[in-house]
Amino acid sequence: MNKELITALNLLEKENGISKEVMFDAIEKSLMDEYKTQFNTVENGRVVLDRVTGDFHIYSDRKVVEKVIIPENVQDNNKRNTEKYISATEISLADARKIKPSCQIGDIVTVEVKSEEFSRRAAKNAKGTIVQKIREEEKAAIYNEYHSKEKEIITGVVQRIDEKGNILVDIGRTQTTLKVSDQVPSEHFERGDRIKLYVVSVSNKEKPGTLVKVSRVSPMLVERLFEEEVTEIKDGIVEIMGIAREAGSRTKMAVRAKVPNVDPVGACVGINGARVKAIVNELGNEQIDIIEWDENPAQLIVNALSPAKVISAMANDEEKKAEIVVSEQQLSLAIGKSGQNVRLAAKLTGFGIDIKSEADANAQDAEENDDEELSFTEADNIDSVEDEAIEVSEDTDVVEE
Repeated sequence: MNKELITALNLLEKENGISKEVMFDAIEKSLMDEYKTQFNTVENGRVVLDRVTGDFHIYSDRKVVEKVIIPENVQDNNKRNTEKYISATEISLADARKIKPSCQIGDIVTVEVKSEEFSRRAAKNAKGTIVQKIREEEKAAIYNEYHSKEKEIITGVVQRIDEKGNILVDIGRTQTTLKVSDQVPSEHFERGDRIKLYVVSVSNKEKPGTLVKVSRVSPMLVERLFEEEVTEIKDGIVEIMGIAREAGSRTKMAVRAKVPNVDPVGACVGINGARVKAIVNELGNEQIDIIEWDENPAQLIVNALSPAKVISAMANDEEKKAEIVVSEQQLSLAIGKSGQNVRLAAKLTGFGIDIKSEADANAQDAEENDDEELSFTEADNIDSVEDEAIEVSEDTDVVEE
């Protein structure tokens, strides 16, 4: 090892963010591992690795004895290890005085290990350690970088699309796969296209390395896009309270203002619809309904059914059920194509929503009234019937237009 090593480590630190000191520590550990293999101990050994030149020296602290003697009663299977250990921990007085003429029996003398075979094997192991440590540090650096972007949006470039339709995307220091299940069916990408992705999770438990799971269908992609586009959301003036999404088709989003005199819906739409149009374009012309959040569940449901006009709404907060009345002309709009409008409204509000036309609601009320009159007429010993007030549960919210 020499200055070429130092140059390589400097380059790794600059371009890959791998600490040079971490690499030095790994190299020193590999040298001590080889020392242990050679001498069956590490207690009296130490490595000195020059951070400037890249040269290394290994030293062994040995006890001065009259003569180094290997016990004869050691079993054959342990003899080699015993020889290794004694040769690394003891030195004869004659050999010790070649290093330190004034030394006496019992003194400790430091000896540099200069075995050519040992140096060759140590250098080979050190190089292997460098390669392994580089891989480990790169893996850790990639994980740390993308883990910090978890639940955020990243941008990548489409590399290829496999036979199953999965999209391989270059996201910088690594690649990820946008699986078919995480793609919007109506979207189509080609090699070289730039694509925005929501990072669902990041894991480093996979064998190939860091696994970055991404999505284009998550409602959180819409939320993050609005956070990027709308300054009021980014600054905490407007808050997104909920999102219901059927990716590629339609999204409903509820927002509220956290300060007075701010129109939360207007802030998200932007001047001439500029802000919401930018997001619609990013999502492949997916329709986005932005409604104002309301603490009253009945009013929230009315808002969520927009653009349909509601005549009356009654919501039972305890049972999480709501009854909605609309005009005959608004019924299909309130339900939506294939039930999409009411389905998204239910998902957004958390209420089961039953929608009736005004005519059906009136007919149902009339039928219920007839049933009540019939039961009163058939009852025995009834001289008079007092009008009864219809009790409305405290958990029931009512809105009438």
